[in-house]
Amino acid sequence: MPFTESYSQDEQRLLLQLARYAVVRGIAGLEPERPAGYLIPAELERPRACFVTLKIDGQLRGCIGNLEANGALADAVLRNSYLAAFRDQRFEPVSESERQQLEYEISVLTPMQPLPVSCEADLLATLRPGIDGLLFEAEGRRATFLPSVWEQLTQPEQFVRQLRLKAGLPADYWSDAVQCWIYQTIRIEEVSGDPD
Repeated sequence: MPFTESYSQDEQRLLLQLARYAVVRGIAGLEPERPAGYLIPAELERPRACFVTLKIDGQLRGCIGNLEANGALADAVLRNSYLAAFRDQRFEPVSESERQQLEYEISVLTPMQPLPVSCEADLLATLRPGIDGLLFEAEGRRATFLPSVWEQLTQPEQFVRQLRLKAGLPADYWSDAVQCWIYQTIRIEEVSGDPD
């Protein structure tokens, strides 16, 4: 099945509604599940990997995702929204007082493409700033940066150094064991907070 290049306004709106719904349920102490009576379009039933990023006033408040498409996109958005709000270990769980301030961003991942590189210079020359997300793996450690991270780390050298640190490797680490994959994302975002 070819990867969808975009989602309709209605599909995007529905995904954002599902993300908000999962957080509202979580604040009430409930697990994420599909809301009763929602008709999920076929496009959102396709298996897709995604990340959900939560922000308040433009500042990161949580981000969780999956790299492999192991279920319907609608379900991945529900699950990852809940996890970003309540299970991101960098932050306290989202509170009711924060709910109205939350900004939601959903990044739907294109399928991973192996990136055969023999040295760091190859990797830096191949990466497309602002376009490519990168999964970096070596010595049993792995980490990824979404393409949106280029907004903070604009140079390939910075991007790769920080990604290695995120993976728990030295900033200048390289070996023959390094494996890399690239992907792109379709970004669906809302910055106005919860309108409900």
